[in-house]
Amino acid sequence: MSGSSGQLTSRIDWISVGLYALFVLLGWMSIYSAIFNPESPLGLTDAAFYTSNAGKQLIWIGTSFVLIMFIFALDFRFFESFAVFIYGFFILMLIAVPFLGVTINGSHSWFKFGSATIQPAEFAKTATALLLAKYLNDPQVNLGRFKDQWRAALIIALPILLIVGSNETGSALVFVSFIILLYREGLPSAYPSILLGGIFLFVSALMLEPLTIFLILLFFAIILVVLMPIYLQRMWQTYVKLALGISVIMSLAMVVEWVVNHVLKEHQRNRIKVLLDPGFDPRGLGYQVTQSKIAIGSGGFWGKGYLGGTQTKFDFVPEQSTDFIFCTIGEEFGFFGVSVVVILFMVFLWRLMYLADLQRSRFARAYGFGVVGILFFHFLVNIGMTIGLMPIMGIPLPFLSYGGSSLWSFTVLLFIFLKLDSHRSDMLSR
Repeated sequence: MSGSSGQLTSRIDWISVGLYALFVLLGWMSIYSAIFNPESPLGLTDAAFYTSNAGKQLIWIGTSFVLIMFIFALDFRFFESFAVFIYGFFILMLIAVPFLGVTINGSHSWFKFGSATIQPAEFAKTATALLLAKYLNDPQVNLGRFKDQWRAALIIALPILLIVGSNETGSALVFVSFIILLYREGLPSAYPSILLGGIFLFVSALMLEPLTIFLILLFFAIILVVLMPIYLQRMWQTYVKLALGISVIMSLAMVVEWVVNHVLKEHQRNRIKVLLDPGFDPRGLGYQVTQSKIAIGSGGFWGKGYLGGTQTKFDFVPEQSTDFIFCTIGEEFGFFGVSVVVILFMVFLWRLMYLADLQRSRFARAYGFGVVGILFFHFLVNIGMTIGLMPIMGIPLPFLSYGGSSLWSFTVLLFIFLKLDSHRSDMLSR
């Protein structure tokens, strides 16, 4: 027994484990700094400490290590064998939460157990990654075929619809990251291109008037025609395609404008307004982003030192322990500190991609790229929110933000993959 345990320990990727531990430690230090009061500091022996965010996060961290040991105690085949049941369980939780859950910060997506709250949407990401990986592990599945594409899309779409129904749009958007997994496993490149083009068109439609978009498209169409060989210019089909393309893009741009003005809720429209105009209502709707950028900028190059952040101490930034934890790091450790965090996180993601590519099982490889996609999306959007490049949508920074659901879900997400990776040699290649 001890021999098999020692063999498993030697196969664990300790680089990933070490980076995970480093992020969790830095996150807890930042959460403690956000609640630190120099006039009445709380220690680990103070009962009041465990009612603060730092104290509760310490409990979540301790229970996360229990989860890690539980994951490594399971047979590695468990996750593929029970992927359907895990997915089904969390779909049921998403169905139940509108009826049995509670509302926190305007989102009716939480279950409350005493003083603890759990958000099933966070765990649904892991469940969806597992089922997608299981589906793709079928040798008959080929993402080059439309019928296999829509089945994969259905697996992703079901939790999205349920999460949006709980008014948790930010968590629903994370599921878009699964396109990284699907692309790696054979999805035609046209789909990521359409997604990126759609995002670009959406942003353009928000920033520019329809007439401006039309004139830009017309300008590029004229340039394209002029640069074409003469024999192509004379083909009427070319002009028809260009006219059709411009018509489609203009129609989509007007649809975007209509959706923003008539479909989105007021708080969602306001977030877009703040993104497009950082000076919009700086004492109201734009207050959080404005204070976030002030906090990060005030850190300068080296920062004000640990526990030395004045913006943090006076609680200028709302949700600073959760979605805006990056502000605390920026203020106290400066540009140097946030650069180190960003570089370490990119190294972490690269390491996970490297491990995913080494997998002999398509299930483990696909799941690994699902993990990378989810973590990358959270990392990109969270930091983008804090510096005003992304709309505020309640996306936590993995392993660093305060919150039991997010820490547990990211821990489970990561360590299932590390468990699979530790049994890489035991899996059959497909």
